[in-house]
Amino acid sequence: MINQFAVTVRKEGDYAVLYTDGYINNLGGEKIGEAALALLGEGVKRLVINMEKSTVINSIGISILIEVIEKVQEINGGLAFCGLTKTIAKTFTIMGLAQFATLAESEEQAIAALS
Repeated sequence: MINQFAVTVRKEGDYAVLYTDGYINNLGGEKIGEAALALLGEGVKRLVINMEKSTVINSIGISILIEVIEKVQEINGGLAFCGLTKTIAKTFTIMGLAQFATLAESEEQAIAALS
């Protein structure tokens, strides 16, 4: 099975939105991690990960997102997720990601939560 996964980035002022598209497994997670780390390296401290087009994530993908959260915390930045399916939102809550990142209903709410 070919993993068709893409991350696109929109930078606005001092924040950026990462749009994911596809199954977030190790390959998808790595692409998110690479994009996030590149943005952090450019000085962007507030990230929104819009997962509207990613309806499935596995444990490796989640572990990579946890690494991104840790990197954002190291620079006193902020991270928010939006566009989550109910299952992914519940999984993130159970796994404790919601303690360290905002889970927002919409991209606008996610951006506002980081302001």
